[in-house]
Amino acid sequence: MSRENEGFEGGGAEEPEQLALIRESVRKAKVPRAKPRTWRGAALAKELPVARVLVDKGVLHLDRYFDYAVPEELDAEAQPGVRVRVRFGAGSRNVREGRREGGGLIDGFIVERCAETDYNGPLAALAQVVSPEPVLDSGLLELARAVADRYAGSLADVLQLAVPPRHARAEAKAAPEPPAPPAAPEPGSWGRYGHGVDFLRSLASGGAPRAVWTALPGPEWAEEIARAVQATLASGRGALVVVPTGRPAARVDAALNRLLGPGQHALLTADAGQERRYQEWLAVRRGTVRAVVGTRAAMFAPVRDLGLVVVWDDGDSNHSDDRAPFPHVREVLELRATRDKCGFLLGSWSCTVEAAQLVESGWAAPLVADREQVRGAAPLVRTVGDLDLARDEAARAARLPSLAWQVAREGLKHGPVLVQVPRRGYVPRLACERCREPARCRRCAGPLEAQESGAALRCGWCGVEEASWHCESCGGFRLRAQVVGARRTAEELGRAFPAVPVRTSGREQVLDTVPGAPALVVSTPGAEPVAEGGYAAALLLDGWAMLGRPDLRAGEDALRRWVGAAALVRPQGAGGTVVVVAEPTLRPVQALVRWDPVGHAVRELAERAELGFPPVSRMASVSGPPEALAEFLAGAELPGDAVVLGPVPVRGGAPGPAGSTAARRGAGAPPPGPELWERVLIRVPPGSGAALAASLKTAQAARMARGAKGAREAGGEPVRVRVDPLDIG
Repeated sequence: MSRENEGFEGGGAEEPEQLALIRESVRKAKVPRAKPRTWRGAALAKELPVARVLVDKGVLHLDRYFDYAVPEELDAEAQPGVRVRVRFGAGSRNVREGRREGGGLIDGFIVERCAETDYNGPLAALAQVVSPEPVLDSGLLELARAVADRYAGSLADVLQLAVPPRHARAEAKAAPEPPAPPAAPEPGSWGRYGHGVDFLRSLASGGAPRAVWTALPGPEWAEEIARAVQATLASGRGALVVVPTGRPAARVDAALNRLLGPGQHALLTADAGQERRYQEWLAVRRGTVRAVVGTRAAMFAPVRDLGLVVVWDDGDSNHSDDRAPFPHVREVLELRATRDKCGFLLGSWSCTVEAAQLVESGWAAPLVADREQVRGAAPLVRTVGDLDLARDEAARAARLPSLAWQVAREGLKHGPVLVQVPRRGYVPRLACERCREPARCRRCAGPLEAQESGAALRCGWCGVEEASWHCESCGGFRLRAQVVGARRTAEELGRAFPAVPVRTSGREQVLDTVPGAPALVVSTPGAEPVAEGGYAAALLLDGWAMLGRPDLRAGEDALRRWVGAAALVRPQGAGGTVVVVAEPTLRPVQALVRWDPVGHAVRELAERAELGFPPVSRMASVSGPPEALAEFLAGAELPGDAVVLGPVPVRGGAPGPAGSTAARRGAGAPPPGPELWERVLIRVPPGSGAALAASLKTAQAARMARGAKGAREAGGEPVRVRVDPLDIG
């Protein structure tokens, strides 16, 4: 105490500074400050005091903008495009001093600042500006609205897909200066295609060509995409490339790094993590980079001065988002190409019916190689049909027909051999050995699976083990395999070729590459690794499993998966051979033998045009409990030219372990459980798709509004709507 008193009495140099700081703190503390929770009593912004906010509710009956008052202290930060938090759901009764209060905090975006509001009652104030970074510009907002209208969804749901979650540390980093545009590329392997060089020249000169590109077999596709991106950047514009999964994204990323060097493009994939992904996305929005490579979420990337959009392998189901409103990458990038008047490139080793329609309608031009180039790049394809299997003694006792055995043995002398098996697991489908009745779970009627040799059976839906199965039809106790999975196939091949290593690639572990040394690589469709120097041979087993699916796209999808595997095999001139175990007279098998996916797609398109099926028509799937579905259809004002197909029964399975049948059900399928649902397909001719989506959206919004008001009638039961469903049966 004496020292402190001495200090004050002595008037040292430190004390006046401390007193001054104390006085300044006291002076600031006396300034009245409104609480940010409600901003009660706070003055409003002098100019444009109303913020129009899109709240992140994601329900159709609230798919509109809401007006909020802008406090003066938030005036500078509350600009269009920024993230905010607002009070929502307070009701009109909770008003104090002319300001609405209460309600829960919810995220949103400011889309506009206005001088006055159309709302007659009192406004709530913005609670908080989360970040002053404008992440939602007018172009992205218009695109999201167009996508929501096309798919009968809400704008908030689309923006959840389009704008990644905020990461403060990534946002705080300064943006570097954008690099200078690169020089126009050399044509490279684009010279193999009839108009490939012209396509690159058009992009480099600022043009906007649209093409459906059937790529030649081999690994060159990634570099060809990279050259198209380089040509677009050379014109001073941006480019966007969307691929199905992270593996092809990494290949395009590596090709761009080789051609352009680092810093010229961004990689947007979920594997990058939240901070890295948001940092890359901000670099695109700020204009630091003008080229983007990514998976489906990248289809909304805010690339500046967009000059080219690229879709690789549009038939892959990963291009369709599994969250409402389930947009497809191909359709979204078609919208962007039309709105931004930019180039469009849809590429694949195969060809979808939708791609063939783009060419037939004249919206895009074909970009293909001549038959001489195709024959020089494709492997030799041989078939094993039912008659061959019936005459083949080895095929009756072994997993491989004699031809496949010979090709595998010969191929292993020169390199790795790929074995494609349609089903993963060990034995995913079992049946009674005596009467062939499928083995079902006694609890939920799900299919019983064998996880490994000698292990107990397990249900593929509910995961419950079955230790004492017996057939309910004939009383038998012995089982036979209906379908053999990838792990069982790998086990059998390991016994058949004991001196050769066997590698598996599937859902549990997906290999990216394998060495060029002799090995057997057993893979499920879509998980095939790339072999150094290409595979010496490929065996495509159990073709009936893919061709026999009860789906309109079964043949197209089987051909796409076969072509994708065969494209990894060496050319015929280098000894590359593919054996497909499927009936050779079937159209997809013939298309593979001739390596003519375009011809197959054109014929499929002609048949669908006769039947009135997509993509010639627009279609929507509506499913739900029978009473709720009937009530929904009665209240929906469908277009006059709409045709309702159904209803037909559909049943959901019990929830199962990761990777089970139940876990793989597509969006819009019934929920887990034995409850019976029904589904209808609603079809309209071209030109009525927008009217169909609008009518379904209106009907669904009305049902949601009734549910929000507490009605627990048929309107409270779930009804699921999906426009342009992938699987229509």
